[in-house]
Amino acid sequence: MKTVGYAAHSSDAEMVPYHFERRALRANDVAIEILFSGICHSDLHTVNGDWGPQSYPLVPGHEIVGRVLEVGSEVKHYKAGDQVGVGCMVDSCQSCDQCDHGEEQYCRHGMTATYGSPDRVSGEVTQGGYSKHIVVREEFVLRIPEALDLSRAAPILCAGITTFSPLRTWDVQEGSRVGVIGLGGLGHMAVKLAAAMGAEVTVLSRSSKKEDEAKALGANGILASTDKAAMKQAASSFDLIIDTVPVKHDIGVYAPLLDVDGTLVIVGQLGPMSEFMTVPMVRGRRRVAGSLIGGIKETQEVLDFCAKHDIHPTCEVIRPDEINHAFEVMAKGDIAHRYVMDMSGLSV
Repeated sequence: MKTVGYAAHSSDAEMVPYHFERRALRANDVAIEILFSGICHSDLHTVNGDWGPQSYPLVPGHEIVGRVLEVGSEVKHYKAGDQVGVGCMVDSCQSCDQCDHGEEQYCRHGMTATYGSPDRVSGEVTQGGYSKHIVVREEFVLRIPEALDLSRAAPILCAGITTFSPLRTWDVQEGSRVGVIGLGGLGHMAVKLAAAMGAEVTVLSRSSKKEDEAKALGANGILASTDKAAMKQAASSFDLIIDTVPVKHDIGVYAPLLDVDGTLVIVGQLGPMSEFMTVPMVRGRRRVAGSLIGGIKETQEVLDFCAKHDIHPTCEVIRPDEINHAFEVMAKGDIAHRYVMDMSGLSV
């Protein structure tokens, strides 16, 4: 299938139009016309080579919403015209213990990422959602509920599941005390989801200037990390803290905020962190953990949860030819919304 997208041809090059071929439909494949493609901070990191060398040209994008065009002969659950999504994975071994219980993101043999990974059959490098079409194995296609606005649903497939999974893993429910560090693309979804679960949510930020915004999202307010008196008063007041900051930073300032057996979960930064004192961890049996997206079953769960509770990411819809400007804005800091590209203007 001939298609077109936006690709980086090196780590320091701008994204430019790129014509390429999608693979022929296999028996268990679904061919999708992409309608909207979300832009994730990790796309920027990957294109820049921050997480290791990449194969170029590279078409990023793992927040994909579209419409089924065609299905392979063995596909059972989708048909032409269905509205569907694709997230951060497009394949896994499907036979290890992790895949067997719906945690494909932790596949023992390595999951296949939506872009920048070798295809398990052909070995060719996968290309992502900054394009007009994509072909994906049926097991990694998600159903987009009718209640969701397609133009705002795409970031649920990354920002949504990345924050939903630890909230579910650490059993957040009515009355849970949840802190969210950062109010960017991930953080604002963590607030919305935790609030919908009935948690008491507080945003942790350097200042309280975004307090009105935090409350509008469902938080009780902001705790400013620079306010020493307020931080001291808040000691041992959280069961769970979701850390969405996407750069190296000091988590030591937040550790005393956790109650006994509380957990701080890192979902933003992939890479080095500042050193921190272990004293608060040892004295309070507190934990620092990490979490990577979620499995396909859980990703469908967050889509259905968002539809049920009318939760949408805060989005700015742009044209594909505005991608380089979006990358520039993202590089300057974590913005409090997600960019989503309307792919209707792309033509093969």
